[in-house]
Amino acid sequence: MTGFASGTAAPEDLPGFPAPRSSACPFAPPPGLLALHDTGKPVIRVRTWDGSTPWLVLSHAAQRSLLTDPRLSAGIGKEGYPHTTEAMKAHAAEMQPSINNTDGAEHARWRRTLTSGFTRHRMEKLRPAIQQITDDLIDRMLAGPNPTELNETLSLPLPSLMICELLGVPYGDHEFFQEHASVTNAVNKSPEEAAATTAALRRYIADLIEKKMDDPAEDVLSDLGARIREGDLSMEEAAPLGHILLVAGHDTSANMITLGTALLLENPDQLATLRERSDDAKYVANAVEELLRYLTLPHLLARRAVVEDFEFEGETIRAGEGVIASLPAANWDEEAFPEPGRLDLARRASHHLAFGWGPHQCVGQQLARVELQVVFSTLFRRIPTLRLTAPLEDLRFKEDSQAYGLYELPVAW
Repeated sequence: MTGFASGTAAPEDLPGFPAPRSSACPFAPPPGLLALHDTGKPVIRVRTWDGSTPWLVLSHAAQRSLLTDPRLSAGIGKEGYPHTTEAMKAHAAEMQPSINNTDGAEHARWRRTLTSGFTRHRMEKLRPAIQQITDDLIDRMLAGPNPTELNETLSLPLPSLMICELLGVPYGDHEFFQEHASVTNAVNKSPEEAAATTAALRRYIADLIEKKMDDPAEDVLSDLGARIREGDLSMEEAAPLGHILLVAGHDTSANMITLGTALLLENPDQLATLRERSDDAKYVANAVEELLRYLTLPHLLARRAVVEDFEFEGETIRAGEGVIASLPAANWDEEAFPEPGRLDLARRASHHLAFGWGPHQCVGQQLARVELQVVFSTLFRRIPTLRLTAPLEDLRFKEDSQAYGLYELPVAW
């Protein structure tokens, strides 16, 4: 592979991205990704699904630098943007500007529209409600069939109920939006499937916003409706925002609950300490940060287009090229996290990049944190004998989704 680090190798000689996971350790980043990281190069050329050759950013320090660099753009229609899927590439040119694909002042305007609804203070005020919902779901779980499937009984209902409450979405529609969320996050969806599911979700959100404009409540969709009435937003702008929040607000947390539970059950020493210290809020919060670091669910993000030539770590990165900041690689960087392959719930891991970094980091991260803190401090305390009922190698991991996770987690107690 002579020359591939400087971008001179033929595409077929470059390492492919993403690399496959190892069935021996499905919680860890792919061995091929870790091998690239071990070369010591903070950026390296790779080959993606469509034959393009973006730069892959590997180190924690390099990602924190580049994800705040204005010479990189989140605009998915810009030249060189390394699209995750065929469907994204097919529809890139027609995507409306929104919070996830704009930069600078325009992005800041979108972000201000949402951030007041997801502050740390407001999310902390939801903790009692999240605790009550978690206890209610565990009550039903204990009263129901044993064994059970954790996604169905706990992982999906909890964040779905919470995001419905925040947005003002009827929870009775959860099967509809959960099904469409799975299509949204699928790597192998067709352009036609992507267009259909996007249109369906945005029609659904637009209809709800219209109802809120006539009968507002204390929720995010009512706030968006008020902004439309005031002329600050159009419906064409508001519906995609609601769509993004609805999908991201339940699917990622659900995956994290399921995958984190499986990881803890496979690490009984760490789990025992978490159970013993479940009433220690600081320890639980710290443990959640370590779980987020270790698992890094947005395993195919973050992606940018280069809009201006610049030099970085001895490489010339040119306008019209693509950049992928591999968040799992950053979170397993031994310079930032010594012995990264060791799960250590006492580790100070709050500088992880599981929610991204820079202006595009996750708006809903504070809600996710509170949900995870409540679940992981409650589930194992209330069900101390919880165990897997299938071997790890028989579980189906979501390598084919933009949000890593597990399709099912059969458990018993």
